[in-house]
Amino acid sequence: MPSEPTWAYVDTPTGVAGDMLLAALLDLGVPLEVVTAPLAAIGLAEAFSLQPQVGHSAGLRGLRLGVELLESEPPPRHWRSLSPLLQQAPWPEPLRRKVLQVFSLLAEAEAHVHGVNAEQVHFHEVGAVDALVDVVGVCAALLHLGIEHLIAAPPPAGHGRVSTAHGLLPLPAPAVLELARRHAIPLASSEGFPAGELSTPTGVALLAAWVSRWGAPPEHTPKAVGVGLGQRQLDRANLLRLWQPAGSGRCGAAQETVLLQQCQIDDMDAEALAFLQQQLREAGALEVFAQPVQMKKGRTALAITCIARADEGAALRRIWWRHSSSLGLRETLQQRWVLPRRSGTLTTPWGPVRAKQADTGEGLRCKPEADELARLACEHQLSWAELRAQLAALPPEAWLPDPEEEL
Repeated sequence: MPSEPTWAYVDTPTGVAGDMLLAALLDLGVPLEVVTAPLAAIGLAEAFSLQPQVGHSAGLRGLRLGVELLESEPPPRHWRSLSPLLQQAPWPEPLRRKVLQVFSLLAEAEAHVHGVNAEQVHFHEVGAVDALVDVVGVCAALLHLGIEHLIAAPPPAGHGRVSTAHGLLPLPAPAVLELARRHAIPLASSEGFPAGELSTPTGVALLAAWVSRWGAPPEHTPKAVGVGLGQRQLDRANLLRLWQPAGSGRCGAAQETVLLQQCQIDDMDAEALAFLQQQLREAGALEVFAQPVQMKKGRTALAITCIARADEGAALRRIWWRHSSSLGLRETLQQRWVLPRRSGTLTTPWGPVRAKQADTGEGLRCKPEADELARLACEHQLSWAELRAQLAALPPEAWLPDPEEEL
């Protein structure tokens, strides 16, 4: 069986910027929490507000992304302080590696054009919260979609001058030109465009880290298209398009970011621990489980683990503090793959049975609900194993999906 494509194509007719890439990914269907959760994990939840809005450019529809900065006095974010923050972020390793790669490319290019060491680089635009949103958000969104690399059209960089914290600079921006030189990035002609910046250092650095090939894509059938609009008004549609080929993604599964909370408890009785776990579930946890562990001084304990949606951390922490004896809590963000599934009913010799059907990419798998198996076992004096075997042998036409449910 041929391998599933894990690439996406980026069309850059009017250049590339971080917010345009991120807007295209959100337009493609990436949930907003995929972007906000990793940023909240490094203490930036109150520093910005994302405002994606459907808009038009030269009559073409797309998504325009606004980033409202909420810090009254933003702290300076130099590379020497930004690097440790990213290295210690409680993120999945693929996300940490990609974000560090993008910012390292930027730091090296900025250091070269200003004639300083990378540690001395003071990111005026790049170190600000909006650039962190763009870089972390784009990397998290691409990983969420299961995209391993990009193929991209060469972007035009612009011409004229741009106003920056360093004063008026020529275009292409010096850092853009240096990134293109270092990483053999082809730049399309800016002839015919009005004077101005078309590609930003952040956008070009993201492409440098993710693009494996420049030019036209291989033969494919597009599956989904996302359109990100630029902030400037040009004499043509100012947009970036990103699309996935049909069949992309592993086994049709979707990747999502989840929050893992965990602590070890050795001084609570069994009833109190059961109550804690039930309260976590009722507060929105996707899963809660306990594992026996041995702590210091030979004490036996339970490691209580809670898995939840990435934006549920604050509500669940209140449960931990109220109902557990722990004085601390470990939190990390992790990626998980989820098969597409739908609910329905199996027509069986014992009547209708609620079940779920999942698409593995190689076929459909049907699983009766555990509560339904327990009910049938009690009502018909059948063993669990016997019920499972007979339900698994039912023909495909025994499955009836719920109305309006799709895989």
